Amino acid sequence: MGSTKGKTREAYFLKVSENALHDIDHITGYIAFIKHQPINAIRVGDKIFETIGRIEQNPLAFHECEEIPTKTKVYRKATCMSWHVIYKVQDSEIIILGIIHVSRRASKIRRLRSEL
Repeated sequence: MGSTKGKTREAYFLKVSENALHDIDHITGYIAFIKHQPINAIRVGDKIFETIGRIEQNPLAFHECEEIPTKTKVYRKATCMSWHVIYKVQDSEIIILGIIHVSRRASKIRRLRSEL
């Protein structure tokens, strides 16, 4: 009973950058005030934060971000509805760098590398 065999999960410290918070604010603000869909804006914001929670639970479950290639594969992305949540995993820290619409160019994603 209560066996502790197997691997213990590594605990990660999650940090959401100012840039990512600005992205979420911009996305939800656009949906609420420009598109006049406040309920949809709340749903989208909730889904983005739900995805960030899943990243925190298991950051290595998501694919490497091909737009920011590295040997150590520290940059990753999770897709949430029509947006990519771009983040960096280094040691025991997860840094959410930004939220980018899937239709954006790769150069917009590569720019996140310098955002911190």
